Amino acid sequence: MNVSQTMETEEELLTCLHISFYHPQQHYKGLYHLLPLGNKSKHLADESVRLGRDAQSCTFALADPRVSRKQLALQAYRTPESPEMLFSLQNLSQTVKVSVNGTGLNFLERADLPSKTLVRFGEYEILIIREAGEAKQSFEVELEVLPVPPSRETGTCNPCTLPIIETGGHLIPQQPVQTPIETDEELMFRSLDNPPSLATSGTL
Repeated sequence: MNVSQTMETEEELLTCLHISFYHPQQHYKGLYHLLPLGNKSKHLADESVRLGRDAQSCTFALADPRVSRKQLALQAYRTPESPEMLFSLQNLSQTVKVSVNGTGLNFLERADLPSKTLVRFGEYEILIIREAGEAKQSFEVELEVLPVPPSRETGTCNPCTLPIIETGGHLIPQQPVQTPIETDEELMFRSLDNPPSLATSGTL
């Protein structure tokens, strides 16, 4: 990038993605301590922003063993019909389904995001609000935590804190369940999932 391009980008207003997280156990699980909450970060428009458990391969990491190493990616794009910078979301997880405004995405499936989007996977609810800007080469991301589920405010699901699973191609609320752990992590976290043995429970 030459000097004139750099100055132009700095002078123009950057598009900003306001990304707000909610998890029913967020107050005592320490899920967000790896996230730069409350600070805006700048990103090149031609590079995807990844969210997942692996801090090495993802732009933003959640400290949660039940989140996939690479959970999802946000990618900026433009169309000839609109001067605004738009975004799409791609599910990078082979084990955890992602819902975008109620539409389920399987592995590598992608959805275009409107200016206000509710994303769900496992027990997470993520509200993404796009604030339009003028710059074409970069954008900003600002992360925060919500005290209540965003679906409660938007009325997009009821009950709003329950995870969603796929049944016959549709996403429906279910009773709270453990999000599947990826295959290579089963041994590490097996103690989290195994119920008491029959011997210790006294059941024959």
